[in-house]
Amino acid sequence: MNDFGFEAVRTVDVVVIGAGQAGLSAAFHLRRSGLEPDRDFVVLDHAPDPGGAWQFRWPSLTYGKVHGMHALPGMELTGADPARPSSEVIGAYFDTYERTFDLRIHRPVDVTAVREGEDGRLRVETSEGVYATRALINATGTWDRPFWPRYPGQETFRGRQLHTAGYPGPEAFAGQRVLVVGGGASGTQHLMEIAEVAAETTWVTRREPVWREGSFGEAEGRAAVALVEDRVRRGLPPQSVVSVTGLPLNDAIRAARERGILDRLPMFDRITPTGVAWDDGRTVDVDVILWATGFRAAIDHLAPLRLRESGGGIRVEGTRAVRDERVHLVGYGPSASTIGANRAGRAAVSDIRRLLRRERVAAPTG
Repeated sequence: MNDFGFEAVRTVDVVVIGAGQAGLSAAFHLRRSGLEPDRDFVVLDHAPDPGGAWQFRWPSLTYGKVHGMHALPGMELTGADPARPSSEVIGAYFDTYERTFDLRIHRPVDVTAVREGEDGRLRVETSEGVYATRALINATGTWDRPFWPRYPGQETFRGRQLHTAGYPGPEAFAGQRVLVVGGGASGTQHLMEIAEVAAETTWVTRREPVWREGSFGEAEGRAAVALVEDRVRRGLPPQSVVSVTGLPLNDAIRAARERGILDRLPMFDRITPTGVAWDDGRTVDVDVILWATGFRAAIDHLAPLRLRESGGGIRVEGTRAVRDERVHLVGYGPSASTIGANRAGRAAVSDIRRLLRRERVAAPTG
């Protein structure tokens, strides 16, 4: 509210929500197309510092362990120390990128809701006030929505439960019996690290892990993205690209398999005060349950727009929400990879520029 009791609303052409890879790519292309930050568009990021979700990654995830970090448009990431934590490397890179292209990110800003506004604009409600915008680029990723499965007896467990989102590194598990749940890349990385210091580790997954031999080239990548894209087109919640590619076999994985670290058990049926149990009578006692069970798209703030389909996801064509052409989702579904996020940012801006030109042509002249 201003001094006269009226709500102050800032008017812009485009609001970008999120300043990770996808959001920064979109901001770069908005600026390159001639739009001015803080005049024509604004980028809102709820994280405290540059780096997107990378700034929250555990210290033992060094840059050398990062798979396929693709450079942001217009500026390469060079000379990074592979032994340095990826949170530091990518945080510094994003910080330099934001300053180099003068993107003027607003942070920390929480977006609470996006709803229909006045005069055909979207109303974006945030912790720093309200924005009225002609178009929205949503680049909020998944880190803020860790997925915690629910199993009978979970509340009775007397040990510690945590998710990948709060993983502190292997040292926190020294001398403990640790159960890792999840068959993705994070689960295997956690398991191999923790096994070096833990008293005992157990690995459970819903499905038998699929190990991928050989190289993973451009053709394989396109095929994997196409499978994820098909789900999004049908309005189903997106799966990660990794979920359809399998786990790459490398020397570290092969050594861990030979040592029995990656001997997988099927999912348990219930959680007990001291561990987990299966209906066949088998039990395992543990001190810690680490849920490496992935994330879901952080899009609850879009709920007032009613974009979801009956299948639970938002149906998109390219990056545009089918139910509202003003809304684009980047870093969602098939564009969740770093290279996909770059391409999605460029595509969303191109589409939005056409929308803005069409609106200006249609606007009455006085």
